[in-house]
Amino acid sequence: MDKFNRIFDILDYYQQHPKTCMVAGKQNGEWVKYSTADFINRVNNISKALIANNLQKGDKVAIMSGNRPEWNMIDFACNQLGIALVPLYPTLSANDLSYILNDSESKMIVVSNAELAYKVDDALSVNQLNIDLYTLDEISGRKNYMDLVTLGQQQPIDLQPYKDAVQPHDLLTLIYTSGTTGKPKGVFLSHHNILSNVAASEYLLESHLTKALSFLPLCHIFERMVVYIYLSRQVEIYYSENLDNVVADISDVKPQVFTTVPRVLEKVYDKIVEKGKALTGIKKSLFFWALELGHQFQEPPKNGAFYNFKLSIARKLIFSKWKEALGGNIELIISGGAALQERLGRVFWAADIKVLEGYGLTETSPVIAVNSHVGTDVKFGTVGRVLKNLAVKIADDGEILVKGPSITSGYFKNEEATREAFDEQGFFKTGDIGEITPDGFLKITDRKKEIFKTAGGKYIAPQAIENKFMESTFIAQVMIVGENQRFPAALIVPAFEQLEKWCEHKGIAYTTKQDIIKNPEVIAKYEREIEQLSRTFGQWEKVKKFELLPQEWTIDGGELTPKLSLKRKVITNNSAAIIQRIYTE
Repeated sequence: MDKFNRIFDILDYYQQHPKTCMVAGKQNGEWVKYSTADFINRVNNISKALIANNLQKGDKVAIMSGNRPEWNMIDFACNQLGIALVPLYPTLSANDLSYILNDSESKMIVVSNAELAYKVDDALSVNQLNIDLYTLDEISGRKNYMDLVTLGQQQPIDLQPYKDAVQPHDLLTLIYTSGTTGKPKGVFLSHHNILSNVAASEYLLESHLTKALSFLPLCHIFERMVVYIYLSRQVEIYYSENLDNVVADISDVKPQVFTTVPRVLEKVYDKIVEKGKALTGIKKSLFFWALELGHQFQEPPKNGAFYNFKLSIARKLIFSKWKEALGGNIELIISGGAALQERLGRVFWAADIKVLEGYGLTETSPVIAVNSHVGTDVKFGTVGRVLKNLAVKIADDGEILVKGPSITSGYFKNEEATREAFDEQGFFKTGDIGEITPDGFLKITDRKKEIFKTAGGKYIAPQAIENKFMESTFIAQVMIVGENQRFPAALIVPAFEQLEKWCEHKGIAYTTKQDIIKNPEVIAKYEREIEQLSRTFGQWEKVKKFELLPQEWTIDGGELTPKLSLKRKVITNNSAAIIQRIYTE
């Protein structure tokens, strides 16, 4: 990887090892594949058009789109000119969108469809911004990105001098944080920042892996950095249109690797367990025997000969079906964005699907630590070993501090936030609480800002309790509350499909979600679930009361971040009356 100094150097290397399918995306339900030559020609023509439109090194271009090959084309067309890309989540509010476009000083924005084009129109009017807008879909009356391709084809421009002017420490991208605690902040990441993370993480991808599916947002640095690894290793990338189509696309593409967030794996696991419950007789017994065996899976060197013998039978009879459900060729899943339930890691590894849990932040490009596919280099319940080119230390209050080449130099036009983000020795403050195990693995225990104190002076780490509660197939989402209160409580969104089946089995009439969560037998069921899941907690950590909620928290509803993490302040504000009732009744 040392041969890459700027992101676009990956394309120069790819040209020496061309493929008939470099990236692919869906149009009208059909896969459209781009060869290496097609991709690079289109990138170069867009670059020439940007030059013809008077954009130059140091300018910013924003993009707001789902995952598709054109996203990568715009990215490379910009970065080989020293133009920084500003990725935007399609779910941004008009105010945040207007703020980011204004703050980043973007000269152009590319959006995927008509709906987002109208959204940008509204956002531009907020601050009377005058920014060129192009669309990826063909929309009547709108400038299309193919207009740039056509314009570029007409320009006799030598791109090499422009490429030569780009230096490793030049700005590659401005990524704005979600803004849950105030105005969004633009994280400054250079070519060198991200390439150092690519170089330190590429060992995760074994050389025989040649096909990947991508569905996590490219707007997030996690998926984008992994895509750079794919491209640097000539792995074919197939972009799923959206999360709703992922299962069908996995079956169609049959990838060997993909990245995900724990919530998706939880849903996959729950669906598999549901199918197991529908079996009868010996098949059902075998399924749950294999499942229990999977939950007992330890780090590979720790599993004895007899266990491995039983596991080989379970893999042949049961777990092979799990792999088929994920296309049949899946070997590696990289999980990030939130904490992975330990039991999920164990059972997927038992099924011969290696789930590598990692950890990082936008400001760290992003990976700080990650578990490996090598059996001696994984530890369940941790986020793996710290990357070799990074230094990590634990502060006196338990906060994880990190230093190294992939760490941002700061926030765009925000010196105060930049100063606050680093300690006196130049270590970046992650805001996460953790520890390093005696055998060298990093373990995250909670978010520093999320830990709260009860009225009795006891500290509660909500994430640990939430992760444990999520082991229940009856719980879809949960958030622990209780700051300055007598005890912790829980807001719970039931897994309504599972709950409906349980009600049917028990002969309980299931009408509406609003009604069923008030049913005394249902409430008693959740009391038993919570009591069982809380056995290992200290008395002060045990949830004394809970409320069942009828609606799932969503990105569109503003309760989840794009990587499906809880926006605790939003949920707390929206549920203020419910929380008050918990502590007054």
